[in-house]
Amino acid sequence: MMQKKMAVIKGTEVYIEYNNDFEGRPVLVFLHDSLGCVQLWRDIPAQLAEATGCNVLVYDRVGYGKSSPMLTYERPVNYMELEADFLNDLLTELNINNALLFGHSDGGTIALIMAAKYPEKIKAVICEAGHIFVEEVTLKGVYDAWEAYKTTNLPERLAKYHGDKVEMLFKAWTETWTREDYRSWNIEYLLKDIHCPLLFIQGEADEYGTLDQVEKTVTQVNGPAAKYIIPGIGHTPHKEIPEPVLKKATEFIRELDFKN
Repeated sequence: MMQKKMAVIKGTEVYIEYNNDFEGRPVLVFLHDSLGCVQLWRDIPAQLAEATGCNVLVYDRVGYGKSSPMLTYERPVNYMELEADFLNDLLTELNINNALLFGHSDGGTIALIMAAKYPEKIKAVICEAGHIFVEEVTLKGVYDAWEAYKTTNLPERLAKYHGDKVEMLFKAWTETWTREDYRSWNIEYLLKDIHCPLLFIQGEADEYGTLDQVEKTVTQVNGPAAKYIIPGIGHTPHKEIPEPVLKKATEFIRELDFKN
């Protein structure tokens, strides 16, 4: 049975949906993107959990969805490293030591960092459209999103999921990525510390990143790594073509050895 509740992590309320009914099975942990939340995953977590016989945890990061709001939109350059530390605290609070991470965009990056920094908790990573460094195409995508925010009903659409947090989270995303000091952000130095199995999913037409993100990730980790490159697909494969993505993710998880 899926529990829907607030978890308090270091004094901060975080909304979670958690199912731990399958004893001895791993927990699929879903990490949303820079504008995402639990609700925007729709039924992907439930479908993948059912297909693989795994438990599932989905949560809203601080400032998103139903979780506590951000205190400020100003983020340090290493904010995703800090998000991985926060996730570690959440997994510790829930006594989860066998996580399979499925992260999209920022969530994919956080998943990679988590696997590098806290390997004892992570069984495997599915990184969808994650970033390990800043590219010009990424910045163009952010600027295009900012223009859409100013000229379309994007704020109203986001408000359905984030309420009055929308302006703060949007500024946090766009202003961080376009700041001059963020241009040099890079987590390649962490990749050598990833030893668990990795599947990197990327749309070939991703408007926020090139295939360099994939190649430089899978060639620098020290665990088994596979890639799933999808022609004609953009930044959100799990929404654009959910069935093939679920099939590939299911195959990847079923091949893992959970005895160790």
